[in-house]
Amino acid sequence: MALPALSTAVDLIDAPLLYKGKVRELYDLGEHMLIVVTDRISAFDYVLDPPVPAKGTVLNKLSSFWFEQTKHLIHNHVVHTDEELLGDIAKNKELLDGRIMVARKAERIDIECVVRGYITGGGWRQYQATGEVNGIQLPEGMRKNEPFPEPIFTPAAKNDIGHDEDISMDRMKELVGENLALELQEHSLMLYRFARDYCAERGIILADCKFEFGLIDGKVILIDEIFTPDSSRFWDKGNYALDIEIDSMDKEPVRTYLASSDWDKNSKPQPLPESVVEETTNRYTEIYRRITAPSFTSQS
Repeated sequence: MALPALSTAVDLIDAPLLYKGKVRELYDLGEHMLIVVTDRISAFDYVLDPPVPAKGTVLNKLSSFWFEQTKHLIHNHVVHTDEELLGDIAKNKELLDGRIMVARKAERIDIECVVRGYITGGGWRQYQATGEVNGIQLPEGMRKNEPFPEPIFTPAAKNDIGHDEDISMDRMKELVGENLALELQEHSLMLYRFARDYCAERGIILADCKFEFGLIDGKVILIDEIFTPDSSRFWDKGNYALDIEIDSMDKEPVRTYLASSDWDKNSKPQPLPESVVEETTNRYTEIYRRITAPSFTSQS
């Protein structure tokens, strides 16, 4: 029997709540912190009802997978992902199965490190308006979804209230210092190239992604989540085309439904239809299957 969707873990964790985000909840374990990934789903800055079954488990397991795959490239904050090791802190280990991560505490660097391999989404909108993306001058005549000759680094200044602010590399250097800015750029591009090539072998295009980094004893480590449908834009290779809106392998069913509904965008939407929730669960579980299967191909 499938477990119910998890909207919050506050009644399941006997530890102080440090932070409750749109999807993740952080609990204080003293030297470490506990991250619980719920099944909540957000779109257009609203947390929606109902939660999407399996979504949080997919996000946490994918992050765990990628942290393991990339630990030779950069250290990360993971201590363990075993709910059994939580002891009496966890009141219902069955409900928490697959959705917890105990992590080292780090000083968060308030920059969202975005890498774009293709000109789409917000990057495309910037280019249409200015011919640039985050201050990077691009050639005239680029087409939507066209790949860059080389991936580009387009940071954003994190803003816990409201939207993050797209910034240039020069501005990032002013905010965090030149040496740290260059180090974060190097780590980000290296991670993107690694995952891009890995995904390509599985018939998936990694169009863009974002990272967060922190400092422990002055050293940069990778934190938060990596290469999940919530932090990256995945396209099925078979759906790739120029000049269209490509159906991404994430919560696209939710965005499509809301865009076609009569929602006024000024108040929380009505609960999502069961069919949209089910299709979204299928999207998340499918991208997990394709990425983590040892020898997955687009024909398998």
